[in-house]
Amino acid sequence: MHIEPGLVSGAKLMLGAATAATAGLYTLKIAFAAIREQGAVSLLARSVLATAATFTFFEVLPHVPVGVSEVHLILGSTLFLLFGAAPAAIGLALGLLIQGMFFAPFDLPQYGMNVTTLLVPLFGLQALARRVIAPGTAYVDLRYGQALALSTAYQAGIVAWVAFWAFYGMGFSAEAMAQVSTFGAAYMLVVAVEPLVDLAVLAAAKAIKGLAGSGLVTQRLHAAA
Repeated sequence: MHIEPGLVSGAKLMLGAATAATAGLYTLKIAFAAIREQGAVSLLARSVLATAATFTFFEVLPHVPVGVSEVHLILGSTLFLLFGAAPAAIGLALGLLIQGMFFAPFDLPQYGMNVTTLLVPLFGLQALARRVIAPGTAYVDLRYGQALALSTAYQAGIVAWVAFWAFYGMGFSAEAMAQVSTFGAAYMLVVAVEPLVDLAVLAAAKAIKGLAGSGLVTQRLHAAA
């Protein structure tokens, strides 16, 4: 989902900064809500874990350049289900920043666009979760169809934002259309993998009884809303 250097340049980069700032403000809002629910220490612990996981996903798991961007197994829905929306958003933003600062400085000018691409679909996933998961259902009891819906929504959001940035930078040319289509087709293959990863992680979390109430995961992982 990284926007390739040079795809958007000059004054156009300011839009990415603006959208990232908006996403950051919303992250602060849900972070305060998370503190009220589980406390500041829990938010910090979950954010650190989500950051470490994000950095691992970006640096260790395979990522392949396709079209206008790269295909990553980001596992955004996994982070959301384990840690909650606020820690997942903080982890995605910080993990991406750490990667850029120490391993891919050429990505830093695109940071605003990339962080927007990661966070806004996560907030959409958060809203969808309220609709597809009954209040009385703990996340560890999700069915495959629910995990698939969350993963599909997140990945589709990423593809939509990458397409937006590509057309914003390149214009609506035949080349841009072809590269966006190639990227979108490749990226949606992640949907075949991510729900299975989600269910495997949830099954492991259900088996580890000590996680419930530890503050290291979201309360919703083991308990109803």
